[in-house]
Order: sequence, then structure tokens, then C-alpha cells
Amino acid sequence: MEQYLTNLTDKQWQVIEKIINLQERKRKHSLRNIMKAILYILKTGCQWRIIPN
Repeated sequence: MEQYLTNLTDKQWQVIEKIINLQERKRKHSLRNIMKAILYILKTGCQWRIIPN
């Protein structure tokens, strides 16, 4: 996995995980990866479609 400045640490994810409602359901992408993508967009201002894999 690529390391970016906007990546969440395990400790940060634990805090966020407690706040959001993690209902058990089948997901195509993990909520942690979605949160990382949102933080990347907020930090860099890039378009959603050109987020690095």
C-alpha cells in the first residue's frame, strides 16, 4: 500500500471507527479506504477520478 501524508494511523482510525456507524454489510471498498480518499481530496484538492490507486 502506498504511503501518503493523509493516510490514517491505526490510532486515528480507532477514534473515527467509534464515531461512525459500522453496520455489518457487504461493501466493495472498506470504510477506512474511503475515509483515506476523502482526506486525500481535502488535503490536495484533486478530483475524485484522479485519486491514486
